[in-house]
Formats: sequence, structure tokens, C-alpha cells
Amino acid sequence: MKQERSRVWFALLVLFAINTLNFYDRQILGAVGETVRDEWKLSDTALGSLGTAFTLLYAVVGVPLGRMTDRFSRRWILCAAVTVWSVLTAASGLARNFTELFVVRLGVGSGEAACAPAATSLIGDLFPASRRAKALSVFMIGLPLGIALSFLGSSLLEHRFGWRFTFYVAAIPGFICAVLALLIWEPVRGAAEVHNITAAAKRQGSPYLLVLSIPTMWWIIASGAFHNFNMYAIGAFLSPFLQRVHHLNKLNAGMISMVVYGLAGIPGLIVGGMLGDRMARRKPNGQLVVATVAIFISAPLMFLGLARPVGNMTGFVLFAGLGMASMYVYYATVYSAIQDIIEPSLRGTAMALYFFAMYVLGASLGPVGMGFLSSHFTRRAALAAGVTDTSFQALRPFAAEGLHSALYVVPVFGVLLGLVLFAASRTVARDMEKLQRWMRESAATEALESRGGGRG
Repeated sequence: MKQERSRVWFALLVLFAINTLNFYDRQILGAVGETVRDEWKLSDTALGSLGTAFTLLYAVVGVPLGRMTDRFSRRWILCAAVTVWSVLTAASGLARNFTELFVVRLGVGSGEAACAPAATSLIGDLFPASRRAKALSVFMIGLPLGIALSFLGSSLLEHRFGWRFTFYVAAIPGFICAVLALLIWEPVRGAAEVHNITAAAKRQGSPYLLVLSIPTMWWIIASGAFHNFNMYAIGAFLSPFLQRVHHLNKLNAGMISMVVYGLAGIPGLIVGGMLGDRMARRKPNGQLVVATVAIFISAPLMFLGLARPVGNMTGFVLFAGLGMASMYVYYATVYSAIQDIIEPSLRGTAMALYFFAMYVLGASLGPVGMGFLSSHFTRRAALAAGVTDTSFQALRPFAAEGLHSALYVVPVFGVLLGLVLFAASRTVARDMEKLQRWMRESAATEALESRGGGRG
């Protein structure tokens, strides 16, 4: 038992390290984006599209990779994926123009697409439902920690060596994590369920249609689109916002971004995981109730953070940091809820479908959508001042006002996200009961067949 517990926690720590690296690599552009924009004279729409390049292929490739995690060794899939994205992250630093960087970031997205389906599927089999939210919150701490380390490391490296060097350094821990992935213990699918069904227990029909036949999954998929729009829009433009609106230098903007967008998420995930598990023991929809309340709290906090006057960093860090902490509760609770309504043999597929919508409709639109809004409000501010020239240099004095106005879409989408999560909390108990009933019947059938086979 002690040996098994140590194997479980070693696996979780390796998955945590891989997830930390996952978000470190994808956030590098958010930290050095303003430098890249100035060097290549890019608009905010073009800068945002670099984030979209990553997420689009991430979403498309994630569907077949998610299906693979339900059929093949998850540790080998993780090893290959980490290796691929680490090589291509290093190659990002070799890009000589916007087009080359766009193409390479597409490749990074294809590698990172395997991380979440494979890792969450493993966690679902390593931990029982009563401890799953806490385990997932540990795994998901890699998100804010990776982002925080990326802002810190990338800002310092860019300040000293230039933006290209930040990509080269990021590849080194990737190769270490790829080797560690092969040392993970891979449990049998369904091993952690109360009704101990085997991996052979499957419903008949298309795996994709089976997942989409669950009403709560539709609400959770919609929630992922709203949430990822906000998270990726903030990730792409928080540092530029601090530089343009609050007149911070690049290094200080990176440090503030590290705290607000990165470190603030750690208590949000820890508290979210603990509250989610506690509420789940009291009522079946407890995870989603916690998520709903947290998101409704985050929206006004983000509004107040954005409304701080120029130079009021204390107020911005306080309100925006608390708002981001509340937003991070989403990951510990909603990811766990998915595990509670999906049978073990379909969890990789479910996560892949969820991520497909989450990234195509949310993450891919977040950076480019925010960039488009920023460019729109920038041009409008210029026209209001009597400037009709639309060149990069002519519009630059109005870029701060344009981005500031665009970012107010974040609290608006936060309110919409809260409403969607509330709807999901109204259907999840029924879907959980349907899954438990199916697993009881499947376990009983397998037991009868086993006894019958033994007598034969």
C-alpha cells in the first residue's frame, strides 16, 4: 500500500512538472510580445494571432490525440508530446519574421495538445472521486506557476539576452520531463472507481456521440469557451497593458504580470480544490456550485482592477489579483466534474472534445479577438483626436486607450460564464447518477461473467 501511494504521488508530481512546463512555454510570447511587436512593427491583431496559431492546431490535433489516450499508453504519448513541443519551442527563437514564428507556434500547439487529455485521464485512474478535485488542483497549479515562472524567467532573460534566448532556455527542462514521463506508473483504466469496472466495460456507439449525449458536457464545453477567451486574452495583453497604460518598463510589467496572472492563481486552485471536494461530499453538484460562485465574484473584481487610475499599482494588483484567483477556481472544480460524469474508457475523448471547443471558440479567439478590439478602439481614439493616418507610428500614441477599452470585455464575459456554469450545476447530479447506475450494472455483469467462467 505504501509503495502504491508513493507511485501515485510520483506520477502526480511528474504530471505537475509537465503541466508547469506546458504553460511556461506557451506564455513566453505573452511576456516578450511587446518587444516582438516593436521589432517587426506588428498590429495588436497580428500579435494576438500568434497566440491563435498555437491554440488552433492545439484544438484540432487534440481530438485524435485524446482518442489515442483512451486506447494506448498515456506515458508514451506524454513523452513524445513533450519532446516535440520542446524542440519546436527552441525553434521559435530562430524565426526571422512573423510568418516563420506563426508556423512554428502551430507546431508547438500540436505537441502540447496531448498533455491535458493524457494527464487528466491518468489522474482520474490514480485518485478516487472523493479526492480527485484536490489531485487535479495540484496538477493545475502548474498553470499559474508555469505562467508566473514564464513571466519571471522570460522577462529577466529578455532584459539580459534578448527575446530569442527565452525560447532556447525553455527547451532544456522539456527533455528532462520527457524522460520522467516514461517512469510514471500507469494504472488500469477505471481502477479508482467505487464500482470497479475493467477497461473492457464500454458502451456501444460512437465515443464522440456518447460524450456529447450528456447534457452537462454541453454546458461545460460552453463554459470552457468563455473562460479560455478571457484567460488567453489576459495572458496575451496583460504585460502590454501595464506598459502602455501604467507606463511600466518591460521588466516591471513582467513582474506584476507574474503576480497577478500567475502566482495569484495558486491559492485559487488550492482553495478551489478543497472547497470543491468538501461541497461534493455534501451535494452532487458541489463542484460546479463552487465554480459558479467563484466566477461571479471574479467579474466585478476584474472590472475594479481595470478601472484603477494610472500608476495605482497597489489597487490593480489587489483587485485584479483577487479576480484572477477566483477565475482559477474553475480548473480545480470543472475538470473534476468532467471526470464525475464520464466513464473511464472515454475520459481522454471527453477532455479532447472539451478542449477542442475550449480552444477553437475560446483560446484562439481570445488573443486575436482582444487584439482586434484593441485595434478598433485605437483607431476610434485616433479619429476622435483628428488623426486619419493609420500607420503604426501614427496610431501608437492611442494604443494605450484602445487596449484599455478592449479589456473591459473580460468582466462582461465573466458574467456570461457564471450563468453557463449555473446551468451546468442544474443538470450534473442527474448525469452523475446515470453514470453510477451504468457502472453498477457493468460491475455486476462482469462479476456474474467471472463467476460463470470460473465454474466452467
